[in-house]
Amino acid sequence: MTAPIARRAGLCADRVVAVTGAGRGLGRDHALAFAAEGARVVVNDLGVGPDGDGGSAGPAREVVDEIVAAGGEAVVHGGDIATAEGAASLVTTAVDAFGRLDTLVNNAGFLRDRMLVNLDEDDWDAVMRVHLRGHFLPLKHAAAHWRAETKAGRAPVARVINTSSGAGLLGSVGQGNYAAAKAGIVALTLVAAAELGRYGVCVNALAPAARTRMTERTFAETMAAPGAGEFDAMAPANVSPLVVWLGSAASEGVTGRVFEAEAGRITVMEGWRPGPTDDRGARRSPAEAGETVRRLLADAEEPGRVYGAS
Repeated sequence: MTAPIARRAGLCADRVVAVTGAGRGLGRDHALAFAAEGARVVVNDLGVGPDGDGGSAGPAREVVDEIVAAGGEAVVHGGDIATAEGAASLVTTAVDAFGRLDTLVNNAGFLRDRMLVNLDEDDWDAVMRVHLRGHFLPLKHAAAHWRAETKAGRAPVARVINTSSGAGLLGSVGQGNYAAAKAGIVALTLVAAAELGRYGVCVNALAPAARTRMTERTFAETMAAPGAGEFDAMAPANVSPLVVWLGSAASEGVTGRVFEAEAGRITVMEGWRPGPTDDRGARRSPAEAGETVRRLLADAEEPGRVYGAS
């Protein structure tokens, strides 16, 4: 469903943006925010439940209808982006509807939380599939599109925003599958930024904190809505301005970075860096290695606390 309109001004005027998992939560607000800044939006969503079960075209259609009613342009994409066919069709939907793809926001996901001793293979695989494969495949097909554009002499100004999580940066008790997938997304982001810069692509990752169907259940107290008239720190819309900027041409030169966004706060995350070190130029005994580790740890910063740890 599209509604041709006169091109509007805005930070993302005339850019074509695909957002996965855009029927609800963060993805919905990202799609609406991009449209408000003049982008034409491909709204991807399967309409599944918080655990990935079920499915409905309704949520994606509602977002498209809302964008069109506000004078914007948007189309529904109902493909499964964790399959090669669905990921490829996300790109072709953008090209067929709007002539190209400029920005990809990988956001789709769900939870199947269990403590490790109770986490079965199906729940591990399902979460890895939607989060990690669901980032890899759209990124792969978008990158192929931008490489082809470069070879045809049409230099892209392309952007990718991947969605990680604090769980992927610090860990989260009861979320071993989710945390591992989100950590993998950070590594994928760094590799993609290094590989795709030659094609005019900037790739960054975001670790958002906001109220969604997933976080309401896991962090109910933290995500509770505020009283009337108070700033809603956990509203998903607080995160979207950073995503829109990263997805715009204005973010030129910003790539291979990980950001946290929560309420009114934006943080540049600084990941694994060498800390205290000792090189004796010779092999140690196990006891000597232990003595060295103890000495180095005394000078090292304490690691971030795993979410939910007692």
